[in-house]
Amino acid sequence: MVTLNTRPLQKFSKILGLGTARPDVVVTNDDVCEWIDSSDEWIRTRTGISTRHRADSETSAMDLAIAAARDALQRSAVPPEEIDGVIVSTISHPYATPSLAAKLAHEIGVSPAAAYDISAACAGYCYGVGQADALVRAGAARNVLVVGVEKLSDFIDNSERSISFLLGDGAGAVVVGPSEEAGIGPTVWGSDGSKWETINMTHSLLEVRNRDWISDPVREDEKVWPTLYQDGPTVFRWAAWEMAKVAQQALDEAGVSAEDLGAFVPHQANMRIIDQLVKTLKLPDHVVVGRDIADAGNTSAASVPLAARRLLDEHPELSGRLALQIGFGAGLVYAAQVVVLP
Repeated sequence: MVTLNTRPLQKFSKILGLGTARPDVVVTNDDVCEWIDSSDEWIRTRTGISTRHRADSETSAMDLAIAAARDALQRSAVPPEEIDGVIVSTISHPYATPSLAAKLAHEIGVSPAAAYDISAACAGYCYGVGQADALVRAGAARNVLVVGVEKLSDFIDNSERSISFLLGDGAGAVVVGPSEEAGIGPTVWGSDGSKWETINMTHSLLEVRNRDWISDPVREDEKVWPTLYQDGPTVFRWAAWEMAKVAQQALDEAGVSAEDLGAFVPHQANMRIIDQLVKTLKLPDHVVVGRDIADAGNTSAASVPLAARRLLDEHPELSGRLALQIGFGAGLVYAAQVVVLP
């Protein structure tokens, strides 16, 4: 009987570097109120958002991903030729295929690294970190680049009231590599497809393709391009209460308590959701909470790394400390893990 060779296992992994990219265009609440009947006070009170960054028409999701990836590589000091995998989480890449990851790998000089996209919305970055951790520890890759990137402004109707005013653009990236000590705890992840409709698109591209445009022409007020919407109250209740259980499970599986944390980096969906999670988890006062949403809005797969980078820039003493991070969104999907901040 022939015995197959296997690659040597790596016991631990960690985040080696964290990079980001933020678009230059700043959209204020007053700008938003030109499109919807609202006010700066209402938006800030209900969401905590004052501004959001959005990319101009000449800047693509790929451009943002390249900038964040190069920043992460530089901060990690890992040579491009030692990157064996590229995982990109995005819901705003305009092509169903080929992947953004494959083109990104070429653009930043890490080919022939394995490269693929995942569609896990606002949980996508934490999904990617969990997969990168597993790939490194399994010996399937030396180092893995994980990118969360969104240009959500391409997929919103500015006059739509349920979600458009929340969303921003941006990218965050990390390099995950081997470690002598545990730098990434067990990933707690899952989904609740019974709430699949709560964050969705107005219609599918198949509906656009299959429409009889002669018998059913476009109305003057009709939006043909699929755009995002959400059932805000349902999503709020699910995120504010159910995600605290997931976050606590991530702490438990990592074998740490809230007292051991230096930081908490939740998905930047809504400031009130963040506040409720902090309250439910009973986080001690010394735990610094990532709150990037006021200036950046909800950037979906990019929100956790963007918030983590801001946290490290404002509190460099947190480098090397434990952080609980959690993402949750359309699907509905979720993922959380405890990590050592780079």
